[in-house]
Amino acid sequence: MFSIPGKQAVTMTDKAAAQIRKLMERDSHKGLRIGVKKGGCAGMEYTMDYAAEIDPHDEVVEQDGARVMIAPMAQMFLFGTQIDYEVSLLESGFKFNNPNVEDACGCGESIKFKDVDDLQAEREAQQ
Repeated sequence: MFSIPGKQAVTMTDKAAAQIRKLMERDSHKGLRIGVKKGGCAGMEYTMDYAAEIDPHDEVVEQDGARVMIAPMAQMFLFGTQIDYEVSLLESGFKFNNPNVEDACGCGESIKFKDVDDLQAEREAQQ
């Protein structure tokens, strides 16, 4: 796990926490599980799924009654990310403000992360 004592892996804006809390209450889920997978034009994509159970290997982040679980393989890539929820005329959805992203495609759905060795070195330097 790539956590720093006393620091949450991800944070949520008030809008994101409110939306996650609303989804949890409406559908009686334990929270949202976030992760990353290969795909898209830049190489990786975020994933978000309802979580009926909390996996013992997940990193659990709770804030203002909202809960997200970070899948084990995504923890290194999501550390330091702020989750936001934006509403506009054309769309609404969760946005990830992630310091580990090196590049993103024009549609904003696909991302490229910094080299894994660079990410690990940054985490060790912060400890």
